Amino acid sequence: MNTNIKILAVDDEPDILEFVRYNLKKEGYEIITANNGKNALEMAQLHRPDLILLDIMMPELDGIEVCRQLRENEDFNNTIIVFLTARNEDYSEIAGFDVGGDDYITKPIRLRVLISRLKALLRRRNTQEANSLLNFGDLVIDLEKVMVLVKEEEIALAKKEFELLTLLTSRPGKVFTRDEIFNKIWGLDILVGDRTIDVHIRKIREKLGNHYIKTVKGIGYKFNESA
Repeated sequence: MNTNIKILAVDDEPDILEFVRYNLKKEGYEIITANNGKNALEMAQLHRPDLILLDIMMPELDGIEVCRQLRENEDFNNTIIVFLTARNEDYSEIAGFDVGGDDYITKPIRLRVLISRLKALLRRRNTQEANSLLNFGDLVIDLEKVMVLVKEEEIALAKKEFELLTLLTSRPGKVFTRDEIFNKIWGLDILVGDRTIDVHIRKIREKLGNHYIKTVKGIGYKFNESA
């Protein structure tokens, strides 16, 4: 069952809204409905759905404008937005993707296609969320939020410190040479001093502890996963 997944269905046609509500509820989803664009924004703010099924042609505000406004709010960065429309013109599909839509389903809605597409989108989102978290015991790195936690306490890292740490943790145990680190973090076109890497490593160790990053003399650095 999908009892933890909340879906907001938005359409100004009552028959379609009931069709979607009834069938997705049977699949175990929690369903909220709205029948116009303005109401859709209100319900989205109130319920924070995981996925929004959004008709394009609606009164008050059309689906394109609703999506645009939602994407301007960082609270909805990870919300899946799927457009529903009876129109099949290329420009409406392009407009939907341009404002941040994730997928596009045309009416009349075929139930098996709808459910299959929604499940695929939700699986993809869950995979992306899982991959955005790097967990090494007491050390957790949230790539999406650009945040580092040690024993559940947030540790403030400068931008280059964070990039250097995530590079090393991307391949635990691998020794990254100094040249590799320079090229990946600062780039070939940026001139930095010979001690730049060492200074950044020292600052990371001061904040996280000395045991996470090991020096391989004459070569470079590696992340110690078993720290």
